[in-house]
Amino acid sequence: MLIADKFPGVNTEALAAHLSRTCGALPVHRLDRNTAGLLVFALHAEAEEALVAMFKERTVEKIYEAVCLFPFAQKRAQLQAWLCKDAAKARVRVYAAPHAGAAPVSTDYEVMQERGELSRVRITLHSGKTHQIRAHMALIGHPVLGDEKYGDEAANKRYGVKRQLLVAKKLCFLAGAPYLEGRTFFSSFEAAFPPQR
Repeated sequence: MLIADKFPGVNTEALAAHLSRTCGALPVHRLDRNTAGLLVFALHAEAEEALVAMFKERTVEKIYEAVCLFPFAQKRAQLQAWLCKDAAKARVRVYAAPHAGAAPVSTDYEVMQERGELSRVRITLHSGKTHQIRAHMALIGHPVLGDEKYGDEAANKRYGVKRQLLVAKKLCFLAGAPYLEGRTFFSSFEAAFPPQR
């Protein structure tokens, strides 16, 4: 396997195409273009099958960091919602209650640090749906700063942030392959507060 630490702004598909040409790597999962952090690639078909199964069976813990807007009344919570993907619009909708055509999603967060109206948050995904973090945090009134799809346009301009401040920070392999079990990988990137203006 190969773990890449992706820069924000790098397209997952373009990175996958490059790694496929140079070392035969096969993508196991993806990140949004403007999200930084850890991506897993398999180096042969057997490894791909095993790794895809681990992600599907949720034996890989995915931990993110984000800078979100506004102080949180609850500094830690387990969130449940229902997410529906609109592929034609390249967006998702998240509902607080069950909704026709929507799949259940689970997102945990913990506030790590606060500065004014900004909060640095650790987020654990228990399901890995498209745009889940960005849409779920927006649903509860704490959009990711810099998110141009689900975020607060005025705040993004105020802070001069044009990419979501979101990092796939940590991957913990809990079970599924003896050579990976108990291993944890960390991104070198951080979801840092933007400079004060």
